[in-house]
Amino acid sequence: MEKVKATLTVYFEDPFWAGLYERRTEEGYQAAKIVFGAEPKIYEVQAYLLRHLWNLPLSRPQKKAVSPEKRRNPKRMQREVQRQTSQRGIGTKAQQALQAERELRKTERTARNRREKTAEAQERFLQKQEKKRKKHRGH
Repeated sequence: MEKVKATLTVYFEDPFWAGLYERRTEEGYQAAKIVFGAEPKIYEVQAYLLRHLWNLPLSRPQKKAVSPEKRRNPKRMQREVQRQTSQRGIGTKAQQALQAERELRKTERTARNRREKTAEAQERFLQKQEKKRKKHRGH
């Protein structure tokens, strides 16, 4: 049986409320960003997760980020969270995973657009050549 650890952090990212869903499995670390809009109630967040958990846009698994979790003192953990959020903001590891996913999609999109553009240009060129041949035949 595969062990899965998941967390959801809801935070305010001007002008909307957003959620950061993080999942650690044996495959690796994955993250997804959810934009809620207005401040969500707890039952709304729970209902959203129950409805959309299986089709969240998760990043590809990253092996490096997985580390075994140790049981920690809650007060120490709270201090560490405060220190981390005051220095760098929430979920830098997740933000990096999401940024890597965005960049990957961007490169795929630009490559696809480039292929489509060259195919269209080739088609226009062939149409012009055919038009030239037809004009030439008429004389």
